[in-house]
Amino acid sequence: MLKMSQLGHRTGILDLTQGEMGTRGSADDRAREADNAARILGVNWRRALGIPDGRVENTWENRLKVATVIRETRPRVVILPYWKGRHPDHYTCSVLGYEACFLAGLAKLPLSQPNSAADAKSLPPHRPFKIIYATLYYDIRPTFVVDIGAQFEGKFASIMAYKSQFEDQDAGKDLFPAHEEIRARVDAMARFYGMLGGITYAEPFLQKEVGLVEDLLTIPVKSI
Repeated sequence: MLKMSQLGHRTGILDLTQGEMGTRGSADDRAREADNAARILGVNWRRALGIPDGRVENTWENRLKVATVIRETRPRVVILPYWKGRHPDHYTCSVLGYEACFLAGLAKLPLSQPNSAADAKSLPPHRPFKIIYATLYYDIRPTFVVDIGAQFEGKFASIMAYKSQFEDQDAGKDLFPAHEEIRARVDAMARFYGMLGGITYAEPFLQKEVGLVEDLLTIPVKSI
């Protein structure tokens, strides 16, 4: 997100919940921390839908909520969590997000901005060109990695903006690493994926589609 912002692209983050069920911190804490992280990442907007935390379900109602935001913001690229993981909300979000992106492109599906008196068809259809999946927290070989060498410090600062989660405390100590270990872990993971791409730090992603190459001489990352 930070790299795309620095390249001049318009970026945004949609939180499906307000994190009210988290072991550490409150929904108010999460809101403040999310705002701080968004500023560090240079995103243009950040919003929370308010779906109940721990109860993210792939329902028609929730798909329409996300589809409405897709039509409002009209992204070309959407990044979703990988469809497997530890937290049910996260992997449910993957399928929910994909199906919402599909619905947002249906011309005969009327969607309007919430609390708007405008005509129900005021939001024209839009379907993102690309959907990619963030695979950092699941052990799977990525399709590609993004060089974040120049953005690593900003990435780490955005993580540490969530102070209520990463300060040392008894609550959740078996789930969260000790504060002094966090940088080492983040560094190690980014270096591992950087190694796969022949760089220092990288962020891994997966795409379902086959990649397209025009010039074989421009393919990055050497083979031997």
